[in-house]
Amino acid sequence: MARYLTPAKIGLLALIELYVEEAVPNDAIIPVLSFLTSHILDSDLQSTTSTAPGAANRWQRAERSIGLVVSVKDFEDLLLPFPAVDRLPGRRLWDRFLEKLWGIDSLDALQEFFSRRPLVLARTREELRRMAELGEEAPSGILLARNSPLGAFVRKAVLEFTRLQFHHSAELWKAFVKYRQPTVSYWRRRNPQCGRLSFDSVLMECQHEWGSFTDGIAVTAYGGMLMGEEDGALPVSTDDVESLLEFQIDQIQKYGARVPAEIKAKFHAMLRDSHVVPSLSHYLNFSDAWRSGDYPSAFDYLHRYFDYTMQNRDRLFYHYALMNLAIVQSDFGCHKEAMATMLETISTARENKDNTCLNFCLNWFYHFGRAHPDLVQDLEANSMIGSGKEALAFLRAKAKETGMLVLRSSALLSEAKLNMANGESIAGAMEHIVRSSQIIVERNMKSLFGSQLSVTTSLWDRLGISYLSSMTSEVFLRVHAPSACFDDELKMVCRLAGILAGKGKYDEAFAKLEDGIDKNSLRAAKPNQYWHLYRGLVKLRRALHHNDLDTAETLLAQLLQVGSEELDPDVVFIIDSLHIEALIRRKDFDAAYEKIERLIAKCRDDHRDLSLRIRLLLAKAHLFDCMGRPERGFSITMRAASLAWRARLLTLLWQAVGALANILNAMSEFPAAVQLVEAVLPRSMESENAFNTGMLYSILADARMGQAGKAGKARQAATTMGETTGAAAAAASLMNNQRTELFTKAHEALECAFNHFSAAEDLEKQCETLAKRATLMKVLGDDARAEEFAARYMALRRQSSSGDHSNL
Repeated sequence: MARYLTPAKIGLLALIELYVEEAVPNDAIIPVLSFLTSHILDSDLQSTTSTAPGAANRWQRAERSIGLVVSVKDFEDLLLPFPAVDRLPGRRLWDRFLEKLWGIDSLDALQEFFSRRPLVLARTREELRRMAELGEEAPSGILLARNSPLGAFVRKAVLEFTRLQFHHSAELWKAFVKYRQPTVSYWRRRNPQCGRLSFDSVLMECQHEWGSFTDGIAVTAYGGMLMGEEDGALPVSTDDVESLLEFQIDQIQKYGARVPAEIKAKFHAMLRDSHVVPSLSHYLNFSDAWRSGDYPSAFDYLHRYFDYTMQNRDRLFYHYALMNLAIVQSDFGCHKEAMATMLETISTARENKDNTCLNFCLNWFYHFGRAHPDLVQDLEANSMIGSGKEALAFLRAKAKETGMLVLRSSALLSEAKLNMANGESIAGAMEHIVRSSQIIVERNMKSLFGSQLSVTTSLWDRLGISYLSSMTSEVFLRVHAPSACFDDELKMVCRLAGILAGKGKYDEAFAKLEDGIDKNSLRAAKPNQYWHLYRGLVKLRRALHHNDLDTAETLLAQLLQVGSEELDPDVVFIIDSLHIEALIRRKDFDAAYEKIERLIAKCRDDHRDLSLRIRLLLAKAHLFDCMGRPERGFSITMRAASLAWRARLLTLLWQAVGALANILNAMSEFPAAVQLVEAVLPRSMESENAFNTGMLYSILADARMGQAGKAGKARQAATTMGETTGAAAAAASLMNNQRTELFTKAHEALECAFNHFSAAEDLEKQCETLAKRATLMKVLGDDARAEEFAARYMALRRQSSSGDHSNL
């Protein structure tokens, strides 16, 4: 394998010569320069103007690099659409480029080609002085600055060619002939005078002298290449391999996705003929095995990579090996081992005074402690920097000292999340988000937009402003997803799918999960698991609303098999909440009560997010209501409402107020219940959760019915007392009108509740609402409508028992 020069780089040099000679037309200058810089520099200018989807666009640079090394077709695709600068009929820029390539018609011509490369460079001051002394004119036209990207590339190519030994130069010449060979038919069609041996001028000139021996000499010089035999070797250099390795590792680390199978196969074909395997390839294999969920292979490749790198660098990279090992162990569920390894990493980084590694490890350890508080309890108790706010303040100060802007922004976002989790000031959380956003925008750190907007959407969700949360998620997916980590993109898509499911738009939620995700990115184990889990959660919620308890039990059995240590705490809590709901619908109240109590105790001990504790309190109050004893949940509901108001968790506050109004209905305090529900209904509708809004309307209808019942009893009591005066008759008439008005309002509330339950596809609540409406019509004496609602009720019940939910 060559060290630097390849046939593709000779093509780039020829293209640079065309540009310097002003043989490139004006409309082709920008595409040509973009092509050159994208293959010479690390930055990819062509991808910025690409219209491909973000995930596909990320790997285009690798595909183009491999394609350029393997075939000359990339040059043809670039140059063929443009006419030649001389505008001759039928002549394209591609023809001028081929003239350059086919002008190199021998090994001697290749030597002359490289000897002429310095002519495209601007002369140094010493060279200009020497030319003036000799009376020579300074060159004019386009010249490349010696330190410019193109000039540096030309100088390096010339230097590498002068270092080549003769047999390496001959190998480069033969590889160039093979690389250029696909253009032979086009070249001969344009230049009929070219013969069969036109690829080598020496053979052409001497074929009359050598006669029949010419073919034998050609086969001896060029091997089986002239006989159509493929040796399978690709004209690739060590520089190309290392550049592709670094690019692939950077993509994996930055976006969290695996290398596409096609690129991986092409890259292995490039490495096949290498006698020395670069050590970075072991790290690439480690990253791929890690993302694919192959723990033994990841462990083996990690050890192999750091064994190679540490042979000549002593313990310089030892703590980085430990850091990678701790992250891998944590991802594969070995949390105790990960904690011990990370502590050793911190100790080693402190000894080596590597502040970058140390700060990263401390930041990782903070998030690890938030996810697994039971494992770090003893450490936090003995820590000098404390936990929570103190640790984040320490990290933020250290990040500012060392100039680690990524860590500083991450610490600010963590402080915002901690504020919200502890139910502290919303203004303080917003301040941290804005300060983090300022750093991200000023420094153009595009990869951090995902985490910043994720925290912002969480804030809008807590405030009950669902439309802002949806809008922020959509903005991220449309604008920032191509440059963000795939985990952030996946969580945003799942968040939008959850919002759609909350509105009852399950088909749209599944479509969002199916179509909004790049399939190659889902080849990674963790994102694939998260994606399948979220699809399962949406299916489970739909099955529970359809009252399809058998399907729900099957889905729950699959979801509960996944260990809680392998999942995000938020996903674990969603699974537990749906499990509690399934137990309540099964009337297994004892099991539901035990699970709620266990989760409440765990949240209290681990100092979990305040919103989780409020949700569990509301679930407990709901359980008492289902058991027919809603009054027992009064103190629990008041506590939940107080906590939600203090933490400004407005979505949960509306639920708590609804639960409190339900308890007031049970205590016959109907006017207070109406007042509470009417106060929160408009804000609840802003949260766009169809089921919660339907519950509030149902509670409002119950309160109106209770008021109507009290009015009826009052009228009946007045009639029983025998009062026949005009004033008494007028009062009885007024009570009757009020009762009718209350019945009408109750029916309107029931209709709204039914519409929201239909949107959420909750079959049980639809049946309950229809039964109430049928009863109300019966009380009002409208037997026809009562029969209609009763018939719809029976149809829904039959539909539920048959398992057909297509018409919901």
